[in-house]
Amino acid sequence: MKHHSETHNRKSLRLQGYDYSKVGLYFITICVKDRECSLGKIENGEMILSAIGGTANQYWLDIPKHFSHVVIHNHIIMPNHVHGIIELSQSNIEMRPVGTRHGVSLRNNAENTVGTRHGVSQHGVSQYGKPIPGSVSTIINQYKSSVKRWCNKNNHTNFHWQSSFFDHIIRSEDEYIRISSYIVNNPIKWKGDEFY
Repeated sequence: MKHHSETHNRKSLRLQGYDYSKVGLYFITICVKDRECSLGKIENGEMILSAIGGTANQYWLDIPKHFSHVVIHNHIIMPNHVHGIIELSQSNIEMRPVGTRHGVSLRNNAENTVGTRHGVSQHGVSQYGKPIPGSVSTIINQYKSSVKRWCNKNNHTNFHWQSSFFDHIIRSEDEYIRISSYIVNNPIKWKGDEFY
């Protein structure tokens, strides 16, 4: 049997020991598998959404309907990735998710339990392998699952997200302004983008 050392030794994308159910601002990037341009195209510096891209956009805007503690800030759907700032506006203890919860991964592996702090890993997964309701990971996993489910029901079965996602914890107003500007101007600078 082939040993997949790159899977077992894969470095976590989350900040080790950080509680991702904590109130704060998070810059999120979600990529399409193999960076295929399934979400639309850039024409004259403007993003033209495909059917999948339109659904990805609407589902992003709908996140607060399912997680009442989430505030959506700037976001952009790009041809092969999504950038967005989400704010967790109240503590997870007080938060109650709204609506149906789909796509929660119950996997428990070494990557999910490294660096736990007060029983919460950097992935928003408890030390017992259960997702923390309302954590960044739970929100993004459910978002990705919802878009994929729509694709499966609408003859776009070849669409897949890249596993996991990238995040950055926004720690200052200057950082927030810089990242917001980057998001807004992303279509104009598409050819220089690392995902192009």
